[in-house]
Amino acid sequence: MKSKYHKLKLFGMSSSNHILPTSTTNILIQPLISADEAIIQNKKWTKEEKKTWTFTLFFGAMCLFSVRTIMSVCALEISKEFNYDKTQMATLLSSFFYGYPVTQVPGGFFSDKIGGDLIIFYAAIVWSFLTFFLPYVTILSTDKHTVLLLITLIRCLTGGFQGFHYPGTSSLVSKKIVENERAFTFSFITSGQHLGTLFCGMFASIILEEYGWRYTFQLIGIMCLCWVIYYRNHVLLKSRAHLNIINAKESVLSPEDPASGPSQSNSVPWKDLLSKPSFWSLIIAHVCQNNAYYMLLTWLPTYFQENYPGSRGWIFNVVPWLISMPSTIFAGWLADRLIARRQSVTFVRKFTAFVSLCGSGLFLVLISQVKTYSSALFLMACTVACCGFHNAGIMVNPQDLAPKYAGSVFGVMNTIGALPGFIGVKFSGYVLETTKSWSIVFNQTAGLCFFGFIIYFLFGTGKKII
Repeated sequence: MKSKYHKLKLFGMSSSNHILPTSTTNILIQPLISADEAIIQNKKWTKEEKKTWTFTLFFGAMCLFSVRTIMSVCALEISKEFNYDKTQMATLLSSFFYGYPVTQVPGGFFSDKIGGDLIIFYAAIVWSFLTFFLPYVTILSTDKHTVLLLITLIRCLTGGFQGFHYPGTSSLVSKKIVENERAFTFSFITSGQHLGTLFCGMFASIILEEYGWRYTFQLIGIMCLCWVIYYRNHVLLKSRAHLNIINAKESVLSPEDPASGPSQSNSVPWKDLLSKPSFWSLIIAHVCQNNAYYMLLTWLPTYFQENYPGSRGWIFNVVPWLISMPSTIFAGWLADRLIARRQSVTFVRKFTAFVSLCGSGLFLVLISQVKTYSSALFLMACTVACCGFHNAGIMVNPQDLAPKYAGSVFGVMNTIGALPGFIGVKFSGYVLETTKSWSIVFNQTAGLCFFGFIIYFLFGTGKKII
């Protein structure tokens, strides 16, 4: 790798220079490398850039899921304050997912077109502000049904703007990371979601107990706004400035070729994609895994509060997610390690899907049989840990199937995959309201996990299809 000084010399700059005006670039740039090498630099992050982006997006995922899971922590207190039943409580818990699927496809499309980095930034501004201001909507009415409607609307909008985030991330990783490093990078980034859930489970639970649910929302909102400011000032602007220099270099070295930026993406060949069984097996497996994950994400606190009323919230809201974060990172490392040792990408993706889906299903069945708090906590932690393998397998698979259109394909996958967020969660609430049985909820969720793996095992692939 060239030294920093040589890179600056390449662009005709000293270490104190900033971005050069276009009018002076043609004079100062020296053609020390080929146009092909410049294009490669444009497409892939350097080692330092990859480190910066990976850690920044890791904390972005933490903020993302802090916002997503905060309602699970606060729902019971909100329900007590406004006297909501289980069905209305399910509406609170699932309201986020009314908006979340709507923006997945446009999120992927615009990420592939103009860059996932910009899409992530603009969306994050909105969902951070919505989280901070949500408690204020409760002062607009004294009617509990109106308050429920207002909270549902805010959470729906929050979900809609968060729907841009992961398609943007998937598009970035696909374009900027080489294939045998994608699983670890994407898994590490998305493992931040477990830290976010952990943060909510520990610190937000403490704030909830001491100051109430309104301050809890505001704390999370402020944290997210701080991340947005850092992301803009220290990562996005620097990255875009570097990209502008690279594009200027390419225009001199190869003026007859169009710039290879994100805006040059071709239209997705949807007809070919939708005709592939491997794409639909990916969708089905993702839906089945998400059904398990969202059920745990939304109902886990209520399960422990109802079945083990003497248990401490900061324990059962922390322990499962504490284990899932290293599990997710390990899954990504293992997947890339297996590929580096010349295991096929198809085998690696199916292996991680087996651990994720069958492991989750097995532990959910066992949870329905136990009677002690420690056993339930241990098995719940194992279930969530298995869910972490999903991020190194099925979640990365769109980048294998369609590397040029990873953002768009991920958007479609996550649109359909978000349906369990409100259908599954509301169905679980209905089952609990009518049967009072957690075993039925856990067993039907496990059955879907086994079904999802069978379909993915039969038809899934790690090969490029479009």
